[in-house]
Amino acid sequence: MAAHMSRLRGWSRAQRFGIAVCRQYSSGSAYPSVYLSTPLPGIPKPVFASVDGHEKYETKITTLENGLKVASQNKFGQFCTVGILVNSGSRHEAKYPSGIAHFLEKLSFSSTAQFESKDEILLTLEKHGGICDCQTSRDTTMYAVSAEVKGLDTVVNLLSDAVLQPRLLDEEIEMTRMAVRFELEDLNMRPDPEPLLTEMIHAAAYRGNTVGLPRFCPPENVEKIDRKLLHKYLQSYYCPQRMVLAGVGIEHEQLVQCARKYLLNVKPVWGASTPANVDKSVAQYTGGIVKMVKDMSDVSLGPTPIPELTHIMIGLESCSFLEDDFIPFAVLNMMMGGGGSFSAGGPGKGMFTRLYLNVLNRHHWMYNATSYHHSYEDSGLLCIHASADPRQVREMVEIITREFIQMTGTAGEMELERAKTQLKSMLMMNLESRPVIFEDVGRQVLATGKRKLPHELCELISNVTASDIKRVTMKMLRSKPAVAALGDLSELPSYEDIQAALSSKDGRLPRIYRLFR
Repeated sequence: MAAHMSRLRGWSRAQRFGIAVCRQYSSGSAYPSVYLSTPLPGIPKPVFASVDGHEKYETKITTLENGLKVASQNKFGQFCTVGILVNSGSRHEAKYPSGIAHFLEKLSFSSTAQFESKDEILLTLEKHGGICDCQTSRDTTMYAVSAEVKGLDTVVNLLSDAVLQPRLLDEEIEMTRMAVRFELEDLNMRPDPEPLLTEMIHAAAYRGNTVGLPRFCPPENVEKIDRKLLHKYLQSYYCPQRMVLAGVGIEHEQLVQCARKYLLNVKPVWGASTPANVDKSVAQYTGGIVKMVKDMSDVSLGPTPIPELTHIMIGLESCSFLEDDFIPFAVLNMMMGGGGSFSAGGPGKGMFTRLYLNVLNRHHWMYNATSYHHSYEDSGLLCIHASADPRQVREMVEIITREFIQMTGTAGEMELERAKTQLKSMLMMNLESRPVIFEDVGRQVLATGKRKLPHELCELISNVTASDIKRVTMKMLRSKPAVAALGDLSELPSYEDIQAALSSKDGRLPRIYRLFR
């Protein structure tokens, strides 16, 4: 063996790796001599993956004759995510009773012209290993299916039927009423108040208009919504010009072919579209306060009950996602960061963000301090949610107003770089997931008609400077505050005091002097 190895070492590199394979069949005849460096006959030439920092497949977009956009992003794999996004949500309900979008979300993928029931739809998808889902937000409704690529034709047919040919039977609407009532009850009983506070802060910031209209159906409207009203709404908003068929993990031409087959000359069940009736209102930021006094002492009973907390959310107007300032605002939001006082994790979980360093680490009685950024096509809202014991609400509000004022200071080089790196990391990590790519493609094409690729967004993030952060903060602080308060509000400062604190140099609330505590 040693002699054999020493002989091999004596050979040249070419001799060692160009060695002919001379082995024998069991019959005794020799295998044909084939050098390992010689391509095998009849085998296609291999294509090796390369990493050049840019996506090989850009998002392809085609607009059909009826105005419907078809957008796709190729991605390796046996499964695809395909869906229809509609420019329709709770912000478009100004002329209708609020709650229609909520009802449509619950009624999605029920019986249609081709499918007798929801069960039949699920069984059809099951044959292709598929699942379906519908989500509504304030400005978009999204019908999505993830299934095997081989089932694309079936999937697009099913999506077309679910969106344009729903039966909306009386018993389905009645079941939806029950589901909506249950969800409204659940919303008020949840230990996590974040969805309710988000609803309240929007109502305060955009009082009675567009994104300030309720996302969840108000209890008094549950009985008002019927098939006739739904059809009237669908007639205005579910037209091809307001839709995008988006797909990830499929060939573009194949998707366009399916779109032409199932979405081009289809007459919806509610008749001809009337896009002239679309509400084109622009979001009007008003600022203001919405309070809900509520007993939070028994929210989470059990062996380790959550203590009674008061929740405050303070927000200021930021900008639309179509503006250049959207990226600096996203970096600012990441720099503020925050979370719960019991979040596990290290720097990757935002332990070095301002709300951790300046708030949670310094004030042990604060249970939560988290920054959120909501952005829409015509406005935006940057807000901070904080939770503490009801007796310390005034102090908590002052800590948050001081944080808003301190945003105008020059950001340190290290904290800015950390926030930018964390934002890029979060963006790229999220875009590893096929359903997230699908939503990103669909939403961008629906809003702008094109898609910015991740490397373009990363470049924009890298270009944000400390002066950009200071500029957008100064602009934001010129707006009136929006305040949402939930729980025991006996110690809550007045709206005027909060406004005065946000207009001051140090963010402090006006002093109050009491003779008796």
